Amino acid sequence: MQITLLDTLTFGSTDLKGFNDLGNVTSYETTSSDLTQERITNAEVVVTNKVLITKEHMQKTPSLKLICVAATGMNNVDLEAAKELNIEVKNVAGYSTDSVIQHTFSMLFYLLGHSRYYDEVVKDGTYSRSPIFTDVSQPFFEVKGKKWGIIGLGEIGRGVANIAKAFGAEVFYYSTSGVNRTEDFQRTNLDELLKTCDIISIHAPLNDKTNNLLDYEQLLTCKDGATVLNLGRGGIINEEAIAKIIDEKNIFFGLDVLTKEPMRENHPLLSVKNRDSLYITPHIAWTSVEARDKLIASVIENIKSSF
Repeated sequence: MQITLLDTLTFGSTDLKGFNDLGNVTSYETTSSDLTQERITNAEVVVTNKVLITKEHMQKTPSLKLICVAATGMNNVDLEAAKELNIEVKNVAGYSTDSVIQHTFSMLFYLLGHSRYYDEVVKDGTYSRSPIFTDVSQPFFEVKGKKWGIIGLGEIGRGVANIAKAFGAEVFYYSTSGVNRTEDFQRTNLDELLKTCDIISIHAPLNDKTNNLLDYEQLLTCKDGATVLNLGRGGIINEEAIAKIIDEKNIFFGLDVLTKEPMRENHPLLSVKNRDSLYITPHIAWTSVEARDKLIASVIENIKSSF
């Protein structure tokens, strides 16, 4: 079996030796669009995380039997073409749930506790010159008693909701699909969630219903001092709107996903004045060591089950 891995750099130090037990493996750390066709020629199995696989690629690769997407989202593969050409496509779901839930709270506590400020106060020597033993110049609040709004009540959203409840938060949710419902938390509409919640976290997919879901006008309705976290997909919040409102209103943003990744060099978010109100991580919520190990193990199982 000829197996081609197109973007192994996205897996970091994860052990990929298990693929060698399945056949002849050719791997590339990254693959640009102009090299994709050349690299998948003669492959029976292609493993891609984010490399785009088009109908033309499939048509020019008659040996191709299986495309394994090393992720949950499959928007980088032309699924209709794959079905038409009788090429199986498999993804992996659920591997990063715990990792994303954990990163949600990591982002919240970084912003809520003013971690950047306090770390710098100590390391730049300011604390050493303090006349008192503590520093209460940047007040922070407890999660207990706060209203937490969840946008997107899938597996990750439910996990965040359960932990938020354990911290003593009052949890509300807005189902972007309108399908997911539970009696465990209070269902509400988007407008009410934005107006009333102290903490808002997004765990929804990007689709026609969620694209640009939160624009400038919607963000204006958020409470003073609210914290908004996006761990769903870039494009759900208008990033230009964030860059504008963050310097106009007392509101905090934590972003792990952006519309374009990697972030463009001239992005307006890099020029905001209230930098302490913004925390951005480079799409890492899914990347715990355990999550990446689960991902690769699941991709290998997907290949085994197809042959």
